[in-house]
Amino acid sequence: MAAPTKPKPVLEKTYNIKAATVLLGLSDPDDPKDKRGQKWLRDGVNQEVDPFPHVRMARQLVFTESQLAEIQHRHRNRVHGNSGTRKKRRTVRRPLASTPDTNAA
Repeated sequence: MAAPTKPKPVLEKTYNIKAATVLLGLSDPDDPKDKRGQKWLRDGVNQEVDPFPHVRMARQLVFTESQLAEIQHRHRNRVHGNSGTRKKRRTVRRPLASTPDTNAA
């Protein structure tokens, strides 16, 4: 009887923090100086309660495609039952303060 073979691990493509923000749509891919979204990702990784899934390799913060999908799934905008148009707020009109009549004699 042959010994059971272990399945080989499948390598997923990994993304550094800049590429991850571009893939999530948080920054502009054509602007190398655009750092939008990077702080949000770093803060999410470093939070104590329920941190973002991530990997650290060679002292670099990297994300796999499945980890980025999990982050996107956690933080997508949820549709609420009251997502329709909002009613205009009713305003109460107050009477103008009475001013003394200067024409009265």
